[in-house]
Amino acid sequence: MTNPVELTQHVDVRDARERFVSRGVSTPPIVVAAAEGARIEDADGRSYIDFAGGIACQNLGHGPSEVVRAIHEQVDRYLHQCFMVGMYEPYVEVCRRLSELYPGGSGGEYKSVLVNSGAEAVENAVKIARAATGRPAVIAFDRAFHGRTLLTMTLTSKVVPYKRGFGPFAPEVYRSTAPYEYRGVGTEEAIMALLALFKGDVDPESVACVVLEPVQGEGGFVPMPPDFPARLKEVCEEHGILYVDDEVQAGVGRTGPVWAIEHYGIEPDLLVSGKSLGGGLPLAGVTGRAEIMDAVGVGGLGGTFGGNPVACAAASVVLDTVAAPGFRERGEELGRTIRARLESLNITGDVRGIGPMLALELVTDDESRTPAPERAAATVAAARERGLLLLSCGLYGNVIRLLPPLTIEAAELDEGLDILEASLAAS
Repeated sequence: MTNPVELTQHVDVRDARERFVSRGVSTPPIVVAAAEGARIEDADGRSYIDFAGGIACQNLGHGPSEVVRAIHEQVDRYLHQCFMVGMYEPYVEVCRRLSELYPGGSGGEYKSVLVNSGAEAVENAVKIARAATGRPAVIAFDRAFHGRTLLTMTLTSKVVPYKRGFGPFAPEVYRSTAPYEYRGVGTEEAIMALLALFKGDVDPESVACVVLEPVQGEGGFVPMPPDFPARLKEVCEEHGILYVDDEVQAGVGRTGPVWAIEHYGIEPDLLVSGKSLGGGLPLAGVTGRAEIMDAVGVGGLGGTFGGNPVACAAASVVLDTVAAPGFRERGEELGRTIRARLESLNITGDVRGIGPMLALELVTDDESRTPAPERAAATVAAARERGLLLLSCGLYGNVIRLLPPLTIEAAELDEGLDILEASLAAS
């Protein structure tokens, strides 16, 4: 049997990908051979600065030494146990850290369940909310991205490529207007739309939860206005609805503090984490007040690989790192540096985000604000040719999101931003 090393040495990986991998998986023309810090090296020996981070999974960069050390130590003990067969310390330890770091913690008890991916975590958050409230309905928002499972795909607000051809979708999911200040939708308009939804589409007394990203990721790095989460929570509390804070992309230090919702000064009922939580390994979680988390009967939550001990060993280090004194300040300083540079580009469009979670929305002109996805795609391609990895996002694909490691060196950051500027000029 040909092993992976032989495949890399004797078969062009691009050709093998066409032969053996479903075309439904989108891939750029890069074959990764190595990665460290803020850089990726391809199979041809070319180095790239990474502003993609495996889609926000490398907030600490590639291969942080303490995370790698913890992984090796755990591998030497055991790889897998399944928490439902035999409990183990790494799982419990991650849950302990998540409890201690709960945003706006009011001094109560908090518990968690660990799973494999952000989508699985969102789905479990909805299950927990339904069990805790005895209600079926869920409300998501415009431009939401919550995953690719049946339920989370239903919650997601983008047809191509995520929903086309995959229906019918899950029942009892309703969508409301989300704030988008660049497009003229503020807190007041969004709250009024939610109240109208209660009048025309769903009885609020049948709603288990609302699910919201504090900074929408795939939807275009759209931050919620400063007062919206608090106003939304007031509406939720009035009707006994649980507030689910989806921090899969915005959390684990991405905006400066451990959780993006900390910018808004509220305590969600449930928090969903993932992506960078595992330091590059698959891990996600749902955390919330004990009385909510314990509403599910014994055996109602779980999964074979959820909370894998190796991923948990990595996560313990990741959480310690992003919660350490000075880490938030460093991230926020990084954000100020990036924002100042982006604003100096004088693009046609919008510069937005929170802390170091920033993006450029490209439009054809400032009057009509017509999306310019072709320019975004051309910029991403031009940047790749120059040695910078970028990702686009947004409902129309006209937003360029920046996800450099929060540990990136100043010289590498400057180099990456220079390439971005040159690529925008060439697009």
